[in-house]
Amino acid sequence: MGHRLGFHLLASEGRARRGRFATSHGVVDTPAFMPVGTQGAVKTVLARDVADTGAQVVLANTYHLSLEDRTELVERAGGLHRFMAWERTILTDSGGFQVFSLPGKEVAEEGVSFPGGKGQPRLFLDPEGSMEIQRRLGADIVMAFDECCDWDASKEYTQQSVERTARWARRCSRVPLADHQFLFGIVQGGVHQDLRKRSANQLKELDLPGYAIGGVSVGEGHELMTAVTTWTAPLLPEEKPRYLMGVGLPEDILSAVEQGMDMFDCVIPTRYARGGTLFTRLGKLRITDRRYRYDDSALDSKCGCYTCKHYTRMVLRHLHYAREPLFATLCSIHNLQHYQDLMAGIRGALELGRFADFAAGWRRKASGGDAGPEDGGARRSRRAGKHDGGRAKHS
Repeated sequence: MGHRLGFHLLASEGRARRGRFATSHGVVDTPAFMPVGTQGAVKTVLARDVADTGAQVVLANTYHLSLEDRTELVERAGGLHRFMAWERTILTDSGGFQVFSLPGKEVAEEGVSFPGGKGQPRLFLDPEGSMEIQRRLGADIVMAFDECCDWDASKEYTQQSVERTARWARRCSRVPLADHQFLFGIVQGGVHQDLRKRSANQLKELDLPGYAIGGVSVGEGHELMTAVTTWTAPLLPEEKPRYLMGVGLPEDILSAVEQGMDMFDCVIPTRYARGGTLFTRLGKLRITDRRYRYDDSALDSKCGCYTCKHYTRMVLRHLHYAREPLFATLCSIHNLQHYQDLMAGIRGALELGRFADFAAGWRRKASGGDAGPEDGGARRSRRAGKHDGGRAKHS
């Protein structure tokens, strides 16, 4: 195609890679985590807050931004960057995952039809339509329209979806995009190694600017997801960015970096934050736990985010039970910062040739589960009572 991102490998250790590419909206250092702004906003936080964490790229959702008159609304606002008040790089997914997760969808060679809103006619999305929507939204990186089938679908159906995904990717590649846009293909194939290889080889023939692994983090579990990544990552071009879609938890990201993946996205940081689960360097913390009732320490003593500088655990716990909207904002800022700090730590370790040590150290510290109290909060939290929190679940 000739339209390349100019991805540069700066360091490597085993399969793990430290890289960099640039779009017309700035440099992206990899491995990179992309906060998710499904409907044109990262929930509960300002674009300024996201930028302050060090994020260089965010994700928006083609499906949600195509409903009703939203694409026209984005155009009227001057494009997705102005719409989101985000001057850095934006990636839009194709809408494929959302469409294929809808009940009542009907898949045909032409595209997919699916129910509209209540009392509305059925809607239709095809590869050309997805590309046109993404062109109009104006994101820097756009994703090919693919078929994401269930992880436990029969191998026969999964093979059909692989072939269809390849044909649809070819159709996507023929649609003119804006000069600043780059098209990524999506490798499918479920949990079948031979189908993943077939899908990757088919897509590589198109010589796209970047490639993604799709159809993971859809219920298959950590072990199968790791296996799929282990099989597929080496099949993707070394000189182009590799994106693992919809992942995930910090431990999933570390495992995927070890296999050579460069880009990640997930709603987990903000969704967990709104539910009261916070990530720290010593593991996850449930702010609803009674042990934090009188704990005046920061969420993470080594975190430099606005929340950790200005609010204590007991205040955040109060805000949660008082149902103050500020709670979601403060906790989302912290979790987003934790993810960006993790990625910066990974990149720095790769530059020093110490990624294996970094990963081992992170796993050792985080393996304790609940982070517990820090420093002066230990004595106060012991008076607070027994643990009564639960784990947040990702859906």
